[in-house]
Amino acid sequence: MNAETAWTSPSGRAPYVPPGDPLADLSPERRRLDRDAVRRDPVDVLVVGGGITGAGVALDAATRGLSVALVEAHDLAFGTSRWSSKLVHGGLRYLAKGDVGVAWESAEERAHLIGTIAPHLIRALPQVVPVFADTPRSQALLTRVGFLAGDALKVGARTVHGALPHARRIGADEAIALSPTVDTGRLTGAALNYDGQLEDDARLVVAVARTAAAFGARVLTRTRALSVGDGGALVEDSAEPGAPYQIRSRVVVNATGVWAGGLDPAVRIRPSRGTHVVLRPEVLGNPTASLTVPVPGEFGRYVFTLPQPDGPVLVGLTDVPQEGPLPDVPEPSAEEVGWILDVLSTALARPLTPDHVVGAFAGLRPLVEPEHGQEHEGTADISRRHLVRRESPGLVTVTGGKLTTYRRMAQDVVDLITDVPCRTTGQPLVGAGPVADADRLPARLVRRYGSEAALVSSYADADPALLAPLAPGVPVLGVELVHGLLREGALDVADLLERRTRVSLVPADLAAATPRAEEIAAAVTGRHP
Repeated sequence: MNAETAWTSPSGRAPYVPPGDPLADLSPERRRLDRDAVRRDPVDVLVVGGGITGAGVALDAATRGLSVALVEAHDLAFGTSRWSSKLVHGGLRYLAKGDVGVAWESAEERAHLIGTIAPHLIRALPQVVPVFADTPRSQALLTRVGFLAGDALKVGARTVHGALPHARRIGADEAIALSPTVDTGRLTGAALNYDGQLEDDARLVVAVARTAAAFGARVLTRTRALSVGDGGALVEDSAEPGAPYQIRSRVVVNATGVWAGGLDPAVRIRPSRGTHVVLRPEVLGNPTASLTVPVPGEFGRYVFTLPQPDGPVLVGLTDVPQEGPLPDVPEPSAEEVGWILDVLSTALARPLTPDHVVGAFAGLRPLVEPEHGQEHEGTADISRRHLVRRESPGLVTVTGGKLTTYRRMAQDVVDLITDVPCRTTGQPLVGAGPVADADRLPARLVRRYGSEAALVSSYADADPALLAPLAPGVPVLGVELVHGLLREGALDVADLLERRTRVSLVPADLAAATPRAEEIAAAVTGRHP
């Protein structure tokens, strides 16, 4: 980052990336320049994989002064990183399983994200665990003890005061107000906890990648690594015609997640499929909290609802082994969808049916295979610890872990490459600065773009129609697509609707929004579908 473009955060700890900073732009012109540069000049670090882990490694390395290139075969957040529950959570489930290290790491990383790194993308999510007349007292007590332990983690991790209110017991009336379709006939009260909810997981990935770009990282999507070695990688660019070319680097970082074994065969991954279903909010009475329902017969596992601010309600999630070849885009099974609905319905006044479902999605967790003597029958109990492995001086593989702890995973990788201290705990992402005139801007833009909200809104100065939704019932605004194409590395309508805005979570919304999206994309790029 050039000195003249950086300005200091109120804490004085690290520079923000100013709104509209061209160094952070993943524009078409920037892509051409970066592509030419990596063909010509070697880099210190080549990251393969454009999910949250790869983007995090690129940012960490770039902020330590290393020259960095990142290549991704598809688009930013194409794989597992866009299929999460969109939570920045403190790891209570791992604490319940006795994995104190993972729980503590999660709480620490959540505190960094909420306090400095991405406060504009995270809000406190109320979580309601209902207590019914037939709920075993032991279960209610365990929930209460778990929430108290979670409060201790919040304090110990130095979470910003007031960002996540303390857990407490609430009465039936308050529980119903937060989650209106809960079974009122059996309800006696509830436990209320708060955790961090991301505006969107794919938005986090894009923000990390753009911040890395502001520090000089060269980010190339549609660029597949065909082979890797100690001297770099042979890559192929599907967005530009031409033969494969070599990117020379001192170190290659394999951050391809569940596909890591393709570049490092010694890594053993046991993929786990996590499925969510998508419901219209009115089906659940327009809830304002996550209804969290214990899975019968399984300790520490829950099905939970996740209301989105101006979108659908996500409900998840499963944890089942993924057998056979690994698909680029996993498909939920009918059995998984039915299981989610059945568990959630145990806490509702009226059961849900498949007819209520307007969408579903699945992601593959890259769980590290347990060592000998620690085998598990399924994947639900496998630790979420991450693995950093140095196969040779020129190849490092990182996999496992989870979205909340991406920054720590990246730190552990780059610590193997350089002795320069890590600085990402205090580095805000693009959009994390103050929001000027927030009350005059669309609330959706403030939530999703933070300090860049005014910039995104300004695309409508020449065409006010860009501030209108793409289609009736679809909250995405036209200016968001313009921003995605000009500054966020989107190359086509699929990038815009599936990853920059997430319209595609509901297929009916995708069909309704596509014509207007194609019209806007053609106007911006000059290319017609």
